Amino acid sequence: MAEEIESVWTRPKRGRRREQPALSQEQIVGAAIKLLDADGLDALSMRKLGAELGAVATAVYWHVANKDELLELVVDQVYGEFEVPVITEASQWRDGATATASSLRGIIRRHPWLAATLADVGVTFIGPNLMKVSDRLLALYETAGFPPIEADQASKTVIGFVLGVAGNEAATLTKLARTGETVEQWLAKSMPAAERAAQDHPRMRALYAAYADHDWSTADDDTFTYGLERILDGLELRLAQLT
Repeated sequence: MAEEIESVWTRPKRGRRREQPALSQEQIVGAAIKLLDADGLDALSMRKLGAELGAVATAVYWHVANKDELLELVVDQVYGEFEVPVITEASQWRDGATATASSLRGIIRRHPWLAATLADVGVTFIGPNLMKVSDRLLALYETAGFPPIEADQASKTVIGFVLGVAGNEAATLTKLARTGETVEQWLAKSMPAAERAAQDHPRMRALYAAYADHDWSTADDDTFTYGLERILDGLELRLAQLT
């Protein structure tokens, strides 16, 4: 019999002790999210978390055995912000998928560390919020007309796109926040060098010229919408094949 995966959700809960810890799990998770939002994944440590809470690290370890367990709790908490609409008719699936993608994108932009953290959590997607979101996503794509496995694949295709695009957006936003620059200021500094580097590459020169009068305040939204629409176009063609 295979050994069960180690997870904060599967290990036995510690029994009560005479003096219960002063910290609650909710306090620990909230403080961890605050640290992650401010400083990113690499800056989070159990010692730093204890300092943020005004407690020694051992008080944190009463609730979580290690950083991996803490990340499971943190990711599940953030997934509580994930809004997946309930649809009742197949014709509603595309609007539902768009709303779902936009919700996840917003979460990643608010919590820039999330995309990288999902890779660390791995396959341990068994927290209550994660399970609820996964079930609702399956319901959305099954109502659209996909059989169960294809519903899972369609959902993962859209989510993978969002993680990639929004993860890059979040990295840029984090960098700009650290420098205090706006996108326009960063472009003003970087474009002259980029244009010189493109002198021997005619298509890149043409691309930069095409973008010369582009409204960069909407660039991220435009790129996200374009990519998402093309993916949903493909899924719509697949649905037509299934009917």
